[in-house]
Amino acid sequence: MMKRIFSTRYSAGAFNVGMLLFRIAIGALMMMHGYDKLVHFDKYAGEFMNFMGLGTKVSLSLCIFAEFFCSILLILGFFTRLATIPLIITMCVIVFQVGKGDVFGKAEIGALYLAGYILILFIGPGKASVDGLISK
Repeated sequence: MMKRIFSTRYSAGAFNVGMLLFRIAIGALMMMHGYDKLVHFDKYAGEFMNFMGLGTKVSLSLCIFAEFFCSILLILGFFTRLATIPLIITMCVIVFQVGKGDVFGKAEIGALYLAGYILILFIGPGKASVDGLISK
């Protein structure tokens, strides 16, 4: 019994289910942030940051694209690695520009999302995904 508790072995099925649950959780949580910005676009457009001089509306639109639409792709596991790139960029802006790199304070949640998206970028979606079905 103790061997099992401290074992580092896992099955392929457990890995794929774990990645499915992780993708759904991180995608759904982020999607709600993007949905709120999408529904209240006019409210956020006036106060949103002007990233790299693109303008507040363009910056907000790019953020909505990443947070809402890329999160949907992430949940489905469709173009998963490609969908994580805008999410990683958005989280880097949140952590390093908005949160000023304070990963143990103001930017902690953004840093957690960033770590999750980097994990998905490296590992991939798992077989329980549209990408997994396509690759068969």
